[in-house]
Amino acid sequence: QVQLVESGGGSVQAGGSLRLSCTASRRTVGAYAMAWFRQAPGEERHLVAASHWLGVNTYYAASVKGRFTISRDNVKNTYLQMNSLKPEDTAVYYCAAQGPHRDYTSAGYDYWGQGTQVTVSS
Repeated sequence: QVQLVESGGGSVQAGGSLRLSCTASRRTVGAYAMAWFRQAPGEERHLVAASHWLGVNTYYAASVKGRFTISRDNVKNTYLQMNSLKPEDTAVYYCAAQGPHRDYTSAGYDYWGQGTQVTVSS
């Protein structure tokens, strides 16, 4: 099992940037695929960005490609750098982990953080 804690959310104006951080309770590279999901009010939770369990490939939803970057260090931390933010990026953002040898671009993640709010004003 792994526990996840997110930080870095907040409020920003459109066009601004935020960096989210996710700290795991154990080493994740070589063990877990890591991802960021988001859920806006009244909507389902969607995959935003993901990193392969070996850390060699990444995936982005079309709505954030070119603006968001997922990265991870060699220990326990996963990041989501969000640039050129838009009001439609407003949501609760969740960090998630998935065991190895699975489809890291799917929604089938096993472990979740508590979420952090991101609010983008126009």
